Amino acid sequence: MSGSSAIGACDTVWTGARLLPMTDAAQPLSVIENAVIAAQGGRVVYAGPGVDAPDLQASRTIECAGRLVTPGLVDCHTHLVYGGNRAGEFEARLAGAHYEDIARAGGGIVSTMRATRAASEADLVAASAPRLAELIADGVTTVEIKSGYGLELAAEQRMLRAARALGDQMHVSVATTFLGAHALPPEFTGRADDYVDQVIDVMLPALAVEGLVDAVDAFCEGIGFSPAQVERVFAAAQARGLRVKLHAEQLSNLHGAALAARYGALSADHLEHLDAAGIAAMAASGTVATLLPGAYYFTRETQLPPVAQLRAAGVPIALATDCNPGTSPMTSLLLAMNMGATLFRLTVAECLAAVTVNAARALGRKDIGAVAPGFWADLAVWDVTAPAELVYRIGARPLHARYWRGQ
Repeated sequence: MSGSSAIGACDTVWTGARLLPMTDAAQPLSVIENAVIAAQGGRVVYAGPGVDAPDLQASRTIECAGRLVTPGLVDCHTHLVYGGNRAGEFEARLAGAHYEDIARAGGGIVSTMRATRAASEADLVAASAPRLAELIADGVTTVEIKSGYGLELAAEQRMLRAARALGDQMHVSVATTFLGAHALPPEFTGRADDYVDQVIDVMLPALAVEGLVDAVDAFCEGIGFSPAQVERVFAAAQARGLRVKLHAEQLSNLHGAALAARYGALSADHLEHLDAAGIAAMAASGTVATLLPGAYYFTRETQLPPVAQLRAAGVPIALATDCNPGTSPMTSLLLAMNMGATLFRLTVAECLAAVTVNAARALGRKDIGAVAPGFWADLAVWDVTAPAELVYRIGARPLHARYWRGQ
């Protein structure tokens, strides 16, 4: 380090890193050799070439020994907290049953609802912690966790409280999303508008007052909720100053992505049936396209999301596990990257941006997803020789070390 100025005392300095800062998703991947990263109070104060680093007085120095260092990964779409499992439905689909048929027969989301309603907050934490540990072992430092399997106030509260507790216990940043408009509970059969009233007038106010809601989501689909019903939910969220997201165009095209874009949605997710108008709306609003290859693979979908058109329109693309018990029981963000490349034909650079800077954008975060001054010192140190290995390998766990807020 040859700089003449001093940043001052630092908690930690990482030296000898091959740094992939991911500060600009639009630029080709560029590794900074022999890089230095310095953190104070859990935030990065310097990240760049060692020869340009200022004088740093660190209480702890970590030698990376030429290992690749990236931002901690961000899983921006999960349903990680739930009760029970749906292996039986998986077996039924293998025998030819369709997801819509299973849902209409009382399976699907409603099946998980029953198990989740029967679980205590402690039960939910205990059941979900191993799933979160798997993500952490893949270098994840931030995870979004949705509610939506309670479908009543008390159970939704337990889900979101469990999500918050997991973040506190496992040293990972958790973004909580209220997904009350996920499915119609049996007690509201034939009364979808009445249930939406319950979501808007009872659940959302109570959860927001308790500080359990970072964003609001909905499932806009024939087996979910109509665009008109979703718009009511979005208007209620907007009135409370909450950002919105949307499950859109997964099974059909109800023009949910364009609706989400009108409300400045952080992201529209799935998008297999997205059309040109939806793409244009997302491009204009800056809404992120979060693609979920695990669900595409697991449900044996054949309609590909329009990646080339999203790319051409400049819509930011994120990838996520969509970890859930019915359609994507996946707990590896590295595997999601591999699937994004092999199934959706994303490039290595697009995959890495999709789980760092673009995934952070899908959560409305400007302090994670990159390694740069002012950002949280969320880092993943990898035993790989090139960034492409993080996308190329299947089933590997190349993580050498993970740092969350410098620790």
